[in-house]
Amino acid sequence: MQSPDPATIRSAAAGDLVAFTSIMRACQPHVWRFVRYLVGDDDLAMDLTQETFVRVHRSVASFRHDADFTTWLLRIARNLVIDEQRRASRRVPIRPIDDAASIPDSGPDPGFHAELHAALATLTVDQRDAILLVEVAGLRYREAAEVLDVAEGTVKSRVFTARASLARWLEPDDRREPQHG
Repeated sequence: MQSPDPATIRSAAAGDLVAFTSIMRACQPHVWRFVRYLVGDDDLAMDLTQETFVRVHRSVASFRHDADFTTWLLRIARNLVIDEQRRASRRVPIRPIDDAASIPDSGPDPGFHAELHAALATLTVDQRDAILLVEVAGLRYREAAEVLDVAEGTVKSRVFTARASLARWLEPDDRREPQHG
């Protein structure tokens, strides 16, 4: 995801609704996809994406231009997901990411899509967040580190471990090596 033009961000911060709408249209699909992978539910992802942009609209005037806008935006989205998961843990849990009914049949091989979601569900939350920020949202390690509020090396390590786990998961069953604890 490419950051919006700084002039557009400044216009939105000054109250220009057209500029804010431009930012929202450019970034919304990326935010939704990131949130969708985290929560595993299309409708909840849309609600949280909308709430993300409500919060961005309220606080865009306080955005410091020394940070990357997309990093700031995805941090808001991730924090909303964490808040929602905390609230949900006190009531009905969010549908798990590997719930086959929640995965749309898209692409040439819907079975692979389901396998990928199931594989993502086996990762730790830290690994999943890191790999989704780097591979799905397209952030650089430094940007992902800012979103996650960890060191860049930590993100690299989490992504490396997640990739290795996903590669093992996606190997044909007869080629998978047994895991030793």
